[in-house]
Amino acid sequence: MSRMLDVSDDVRAEIGNEEAERLLSGGNAPGSYDCTSCRTPGDSDQERTSTVLFVGDETAVLAFAHATCIPSQVVQVAEEHLQGAVRSITGGGPESPGGGPTDLASDQAVLGITSGLVLINHQLHPALVVEPTGPIARPGSLGDTDEFLPLLTDQGFQQLANLDQPPAVLPGWSVLLAAGQLHAVLQPGVGGGPAVSWWQAHQPLQVTDGWRAAANRSHTVLVFAAPVGSIGQQPREDLLRDMLEKAAAGGLLVGGAMPLAGT
Repeated sequence: MSRMLDVSDDVRAEIGNEEAERLLSGGNAPGSYDCTSCRTPGDSDQERTSTVLFVGDETAVLAFAHATCIPSQVVQVAEEHLQGAVRSITGGGPESPGGGPTDLASDQAVLGITSGLVLINHQLHPALVVEPTGPIARPGSLGDTDEFLPLLTDQGFQQLANLDQPPAVLPGWSVLLAAGQLHAVLQPGVGGGPAVSWWQAHQPLQVTDGWRAAANRSHTVLVFAAPVGSIGQQPREDLLRDMLEKAAAGGLLVGGAMPLAGT
């Protein structure tokens, strides 16, 4: 009997028609599985299930998730981070407080990231706060001006004057959560190609049960970004929100709403 699998055109193109048909006919597909997005059981005989393909430089890993959690898709990641995803799916890895360099960052600066629940308009939203460890210059720039926020607004991030309302959806961007751990923030690929990593954890980051539950309910994560020194590491979520408000009032905060993606 054909299982209730969704295999997107992008996934089919990567794995080939023969393998795709084997999956759809139940040959290589799981019956029961643990959804690697929400970490609850799924059954491809009883409910629609997404096939999600991690693709690295040398390795590809096929995983399964509830179709109501994430759509079938291809997610391109660096090989070392794909290995981290494999470790997470098969048993998890230690927490890391920061991420690797991005194409926006200088050789010295990296992007730190903090997760938390942020209260906006009487509702708690799962949020990520991105703050570099140093000033960010445009590629090829010889000046010492911090261009972090202008670079982000060029890519569609919204300048925020306050936290009265959530930021608008940022088209093409998404947040990659695997086995309940944070792996990456993805940005649109060049020329309409598959999404690529903008920020990646050195090793998967643990998030709280409350954060994960809120993200799975809304299927959306708010991503805020501020220049170095604007937010800092705050011990409580109310203090984190206070610093976000302060940054926004000073014209130092941008943001965007992103759907959950990956596994």
